Parts: sequence; structure tokens; C-alpha cells
Amino acid sequence: MKRQLAGQYGRVGAIVFLQLVQAAANLLLPTVNAAIIDDGIVAGRPEVISRLGVLMAVIAVVQAVSAIAAGYLGAVVAMRIGHRLRAEVFSRIQSLSSQDVALFGTQSLTTRATNDVQQVQAFAVLVFTMLFAGPAMGIGGIVLAVQQDVALSVVVIVIVPLLLLIMYLIVRRLIPLYREGQDLLDRSGGILREQIIGADVIRAFVRQGHEVRRFAATNAGLTANNLQSALLVAGMLPMIMLVVNISSVAVVWFGGHRIQAGLMNLGALTAFIAYIMQILLAIMMSMYVLMTAPRAAVCAERIQAVLDTEPSVSSSAQPHALLDQPRFHHPRLDHTRLDPSRPAPLTFQDVGFSYPGAEAPVLAGISFTAAPGTTTAIVGSTGSGKTTLLNLVPRFLDPTEGRITLAGQDIRNLPLDQLRAAMAIVPQHSHLFTGTIADNLRMGAPDATDEELWATLEAAQTMRFMRDLPLGLATPVGQGGASLSGGQRQRLCIARALLRKAPLYLFDDSFSALDYDTDTRLRQALDEQLAAATTILVAERISAVEDAELILVLDDGGLVAQGTHQELLETSATYREIAESQLALDGTL
Repeated sequence: MKRQLAGQYGRVGAIVFLQLVQAAANLLLPTVNAAIIDDGIVAGRPEVISRLGVLMAVIAVVQAVSAIAAGYLGAVVAMRIGHRLRAEVFSRIQSLSSQDVALFGTQSLTTRATNDVQQVQAFAVLVFTMLFAGPAMGIGGIVLAVQQDVALSVVVIVIVPLLLLIMYLIVRRLIPLYREGQDLLDRSGGILREQIIGADVIRAFVRQGHEVRRFAATNAGLTANNLQSALLVAGMLPMIMLVVNISSVAVVWFGGHRIQAGLMNLGALTAFIAYIMQILLAIMMSMYVLMTAPRAAVCAERIQAVLDTEPSVSSSAQPHALLDQPRFHHPRLDHTRLDPSRPAPLTFQDVGFSYPGAEAPVLAGISFTAAPGTTTAIVGSTGSGKTTLLNLVPRFLDPTEGRITLAGQDIRNLPLDQLRAAMAIVPQHSHLFTGTIADNLRMGAPDATDEELWATLEAAQTMRFMRDLPLGLATPVGQGGASLSGGQRQRLCIARALLRKAPLYLFDDSFSALDYDTDTRLRQALDEQLAAATTILVAERISAVEDAELILVLDDGGLVAQGTHQELLETSATYREIAESQLALDGTL
């Protein structure tokens, strides 16, 4: 919290001062009112009533102004805390590796960055508008009530500990309920997200009833949890009011007898009752803060867990520069990136990778060199580790064994932004963002002109469907590219990567949604576009890799063979089996 409050200490000090002024004004009013009754009304002195009445009006104005000012400043500080928390959580999530994100879960991270931050912000609003005034009014009310009549103050001595005990018992029960509730909120949000994303699959397998029941079970648990916490919160105020009302009756009863016996003035009794109400108000203010405190504490723990997570993949403490390359200004990144005309060989040296706690490694003993101006293809059965191997290059994952070098330097010694700026990536799942086609293409090259965009789209074989779009580059794209077909999304993602003009290109099964004719024309265009670059591609189709200068054959996480298409047909049984299953029917073998 100290980091989020940085630069706000002046405002916090002003808030504390204003709340203390507000509390002092509230505490003065009953005393002045008692003086008006005893010295003015009972004594029959109108001048006292006028003088003290003006004083009460001034005190009331001071109280109102200080309360408004404290509320405004408190809201400003709370909003800024929420703003900084959201920014820090978002920034930390962006720095986490895929493995780190999987540990939390996408839905949980979404909830922590939105709902949890909102709960902490709401708690901060209460803290900066009530927390300091409440205790000041409570303590001051007790002191001044005792000052009015010591004998009658026994009532205060009884009710205050009783009220505090009630709040303690309820708040202690609320904390585990709120913690369980946030976990249930994560779970229900995750199920809902799965059902929305997988709606077509659910309908295809006629599983709507099962999914409805699955969500209903989680929803019922969340409802029961919220109901329990709501009942506790709802029961707190009536219990407090019951105790206070009983105490007020006792004060009037015993106070009336003391006035009748001449032991107490009427003004003192009214002031005492007012201080009882002041104490009640202070306890209620504290109650509202304490009601939100357990949920805010749980949310703060969840947020802190994200902020305390050190990314498993991070830049070296003393990263090296990427060789002696010319500076390249990027509007979004301030870094050096490799000139695509310079050689950038990529070398794997006995590389292995294992997930934490896994019984067997995903990759083991991978060694090869991808030379500039060549294409290195990776093939293998499903689950053989192809995508994992590719994810090691941009350091979405870090190898647990061996080393990977780019342009002669270990990639773990290179700044992450510079390393990733040295490559263009087309991921396995073609993802587009909400915006226009031009917005999506310019993610890799923000300064690209419309002419460059059209030239790249032509190379990516998108012109056939782009001509049918009335708005052209300004055509809106829905979230994830839902308004486009799989093949259209793939080609747009390829065009986005081609605009990057990087020395290293990574294609992760990026042609699977294309027909053979489009695939052939696209690969011919890529050969021209990427002639000087180092290209690595993962593919399922043998036809997509047979022209590659180097083909790597993976099987069960190991590199079982490497060579050209013709060499592997002669020397690798695994590759030959894959090739025969795809090519035997059309007689190309």
C-alpha cells in the first residue's frame, strides 16, 4: 500500500486533519446545546440563547465543510490507489510467462485485476472518509459523556465493550466467508468463460444440460456463501441498535430520576443522550469500515500474490546488447533490434525442457543450427514437443537444460524486449484483436503505410477476400477475429508478422487452415519475402516442409533425425511413416 500511496501523503494528512475537525465539531455541538438549555432556556436568558445559537451555527457549518472536503479528498486518494493497483497488476500480468499465467488461471487473474482491485478501492474510500473520524468521535463521546455525569456513565462502560464484542464476533466469521466467496467467484467466472468460448462444441455434443447443471452447482455455492455473509452483515446493525436503544432507555430512566433528585441538570441529560448517539454513530462508521475490511483484506492478499510473483522468464540482471547493431526506433519500444540484412543464426545446444513436477521432460537433447537465409522445419506427431521447442526461442518458456544462442549470444543474457523485437511470430492459434484490420496489422509496424499494408496482404494471399470487404483496411474485426474464417485469420496473422521485417521468423503450424493451392502460393511468396531471414516453421503437412533446407523430426520430446526431405525419406523411419501417410495417396513418393 505504501507504493500506491506514494505522492498522496499530503492529501492523507489533510484528510486526517479534516476528519478530526469534523469529529471535534460533532462533539462540541451537544455541549453547546446543553449550555443553551441550562443557561439560556431554564435560566431565562435570551442573550445566552442568541450567542450560543450563533456559535452552534458556525460549528455546524465547519462540520459540514470539513466532512465534504474530507470526503472529496478521500475519494480522490482512493481512486488513485485503485488506478495504480490496476496498472501494477496489469503490468505484472504482462511480464508473467505462459507457465506463470497457467498457475493462477486466466479467469482468476481477470478477477484479481478487476473485482479485487475494486473491492480494495471501495475499502479505501471508507477508510479515508470514516476511519479517523469514527474513533475520534467514539473516544471523545465517551470522555464527554463521563464528564456530564459520572454515575450515569456506567451505562457507557457496559454498552461499548458489548458493541465491540458483537462486531468482533461477526467480522471474525466474515473473513473466511469472503475468502471462500472470492474463490467461488473465480470458479464461476471460469466456467462461464469456458461455456461462452466453447458454445459450439457444447451444442454439437448436446451437453447444454450438463453445462447448465455444472454452472448451477457453482452458482448455488456462491449464492449460499453470499447469503451467509449478507445475513451476518444485515444482522450486525439490528443487534447494535438493540443494545443502543436499550441503553438509551436506561439513560433516560436513570437520568430522569437523577434530575428529579437534583443531582443532574436537564441540559446534561440531553448532552449525555447526544453523546450516546455520537458513540453509536462512531461505532456504526467503524462497523461499515469493518464490514468491508475482511473482503478487502482477502482481495488485497490475492492482488499481492500476483504482484509478489517473480516471472519465471525475465531479463538478465546484466543483459548484453544484441551485437553491434544499428539503432532502430520503435514507437512502442525503446530498444535495439537486429537488422534483417545481418546474419542471425539460431543454435540449440543440447536443450531440454521439463515442467515443474513433471515425471518426464517435454524435450531432451535438442541440438541444431538454423542458418540465416534458410528454412528450418519441425515435424512430428501430436505431443512430440514441436510448439514447446518453438516457444523456447522468444523465451515464452526457458530451457531447463542446455542453451540457445541467437547471433552467437545466449538468449538468456539478452534483454527480453530486444530479443522478441528481433523476431516475428505467427502463433499456433491465430488471434486478432478488437479494432480494424489495419490496427491488427500495424501491431508489429506502427508506422507502416497503407501501401505497405496492401503489399503485405497480397504476399499473404489475402487479396481474394479483402476485395470483397467494402471498408477494406478499415473493416472492423471482432474480439479474437470471430467475424473471420480460420484461414482468413491465419493469413492476416502471417501478414502482421511479415510487416515486422525481422531477422528471425517463427511459424507455429500457421498454414493448417489453408487449402493446398493457397498454401503453395503463400509459401512461394514467403520464399521471396524471407530470403535473407532465418525461418523456423512447425507444420503438420509434409508438403509445407519438403522444400526446407533443414527438417527436424521430433518424437516423444527427442530429436530423432534431421536433414533434407530426401535424406530423411531414406534414413528416418519416423519421417518416412509421416510422409507416406500423407503423400502415398497422390503418388508423390
